[in-house]
Amino acid sequence: MNSHCKKELTGPERPNPETTYVGLDISKSRLDSAVADGSPREDANSPEGRAAFVRHVARLANPRVICEATGGYEKAIVGALMEAGIEVCVVQPGRVRHYALAEGLLAKNDRIDARLLARFGEKIQPRCETRPEPSALRLREMLEYRRILTDSIVETRNRMELATGYLRDGLQTRIAALEAAIKQVDSDIDLHISSHAALRSRAKRLRLLCGVGPVLAATLMAYLPELGQVDGKVIAALVGVAPHPNESGGRSRKRKVTGGRDCVRHVLYMAALSAIRYNPILSAFYERLRDQKGKPHKVAIVAVMRKMINVLNHLAADPAFSLA
Repeated sequence: MNSHCKKELTGPERPNPETTYVGLDISKSRLDSAVADGSPREDANSPEGRAAFVRHVARLANPRVICEATGGYEKAIVGALMEAGIEVCVVQPGRVRHYALAEGLLAKNDRIDARLLARFGEKIQPRCETRPEPSALRLREMLEYRRILTDSIVETRNRMELATGYLRDGLQTRIAALEAAIKQVDSDIDLHISSHAALRSRAKRLRLLCGVGPVLAATLMAYLPELGQVDGKVIAALVGVAPHPNESGGRSRKRKVTGGRDCVRHVLYMAALSAIRYNPILSAFYERLRDQKGKPHKVAIVAVMRKMINVLNHLAADPAFSLA
């Protein structure tokens, strides 16, 4: 999801004056849609219902669909819309609710929300989703499974602290099985990347930066398709490592990072910890922030993360760009 990052739209991102904004409210079983001043429409959130909705939207003039992130229920319809070549924006629910309050709209139901999303898209014009390659989608599925396994290992190890006897033996067996499963997934990810020339070339390019390992390279290719296509400020905001000012009048508080794609940021954080140990340039940069400028450890680490993602953005954008 990239709606938290806003920039002036140019080129293909700039909406056509005749763009038809379609608000889409998604639930587990239903798709409620509407244009800002049109009649609502209802489809089932099923393969047949999604296909019918896509056919309906395709008949509109320059359609752009606006929907909220719903914890996963939006994935199938967003994929179907992208496959049909229809622009789609996935926005954060909190932004839409604040927009509704700014309008003075207190009522809420699925049909009202669909019209609200259409108005939100027309006025705010959030960024459209970037369609990843099919090979990157497969890679994303692998990484999601890997994350489930690693979360399970953390949970099981936490239980080990007070476990004894039979329970402890069982938990150790479970940890061994999970570690074997992760090893198999890592092997499958390596095979998948090596089997696709575009992924293989991109991964090799990203790993030129010392500190970037196979997991970070795969994560960037799967979850950050905008890498190399937007400028450094936008990519930092998409990852969630761009500091936002908090100033008003004579008050000036510390800047904070917020938002972004946590699945990318978490892996980038671990890579930054490695980089400050083994990358001489980033290590010197980190030490300068700590020793000369007195920055706290976490502030310096975020600065390293931001520098890393900007360098990676250059590597992805410009084949002639060199780290030497």
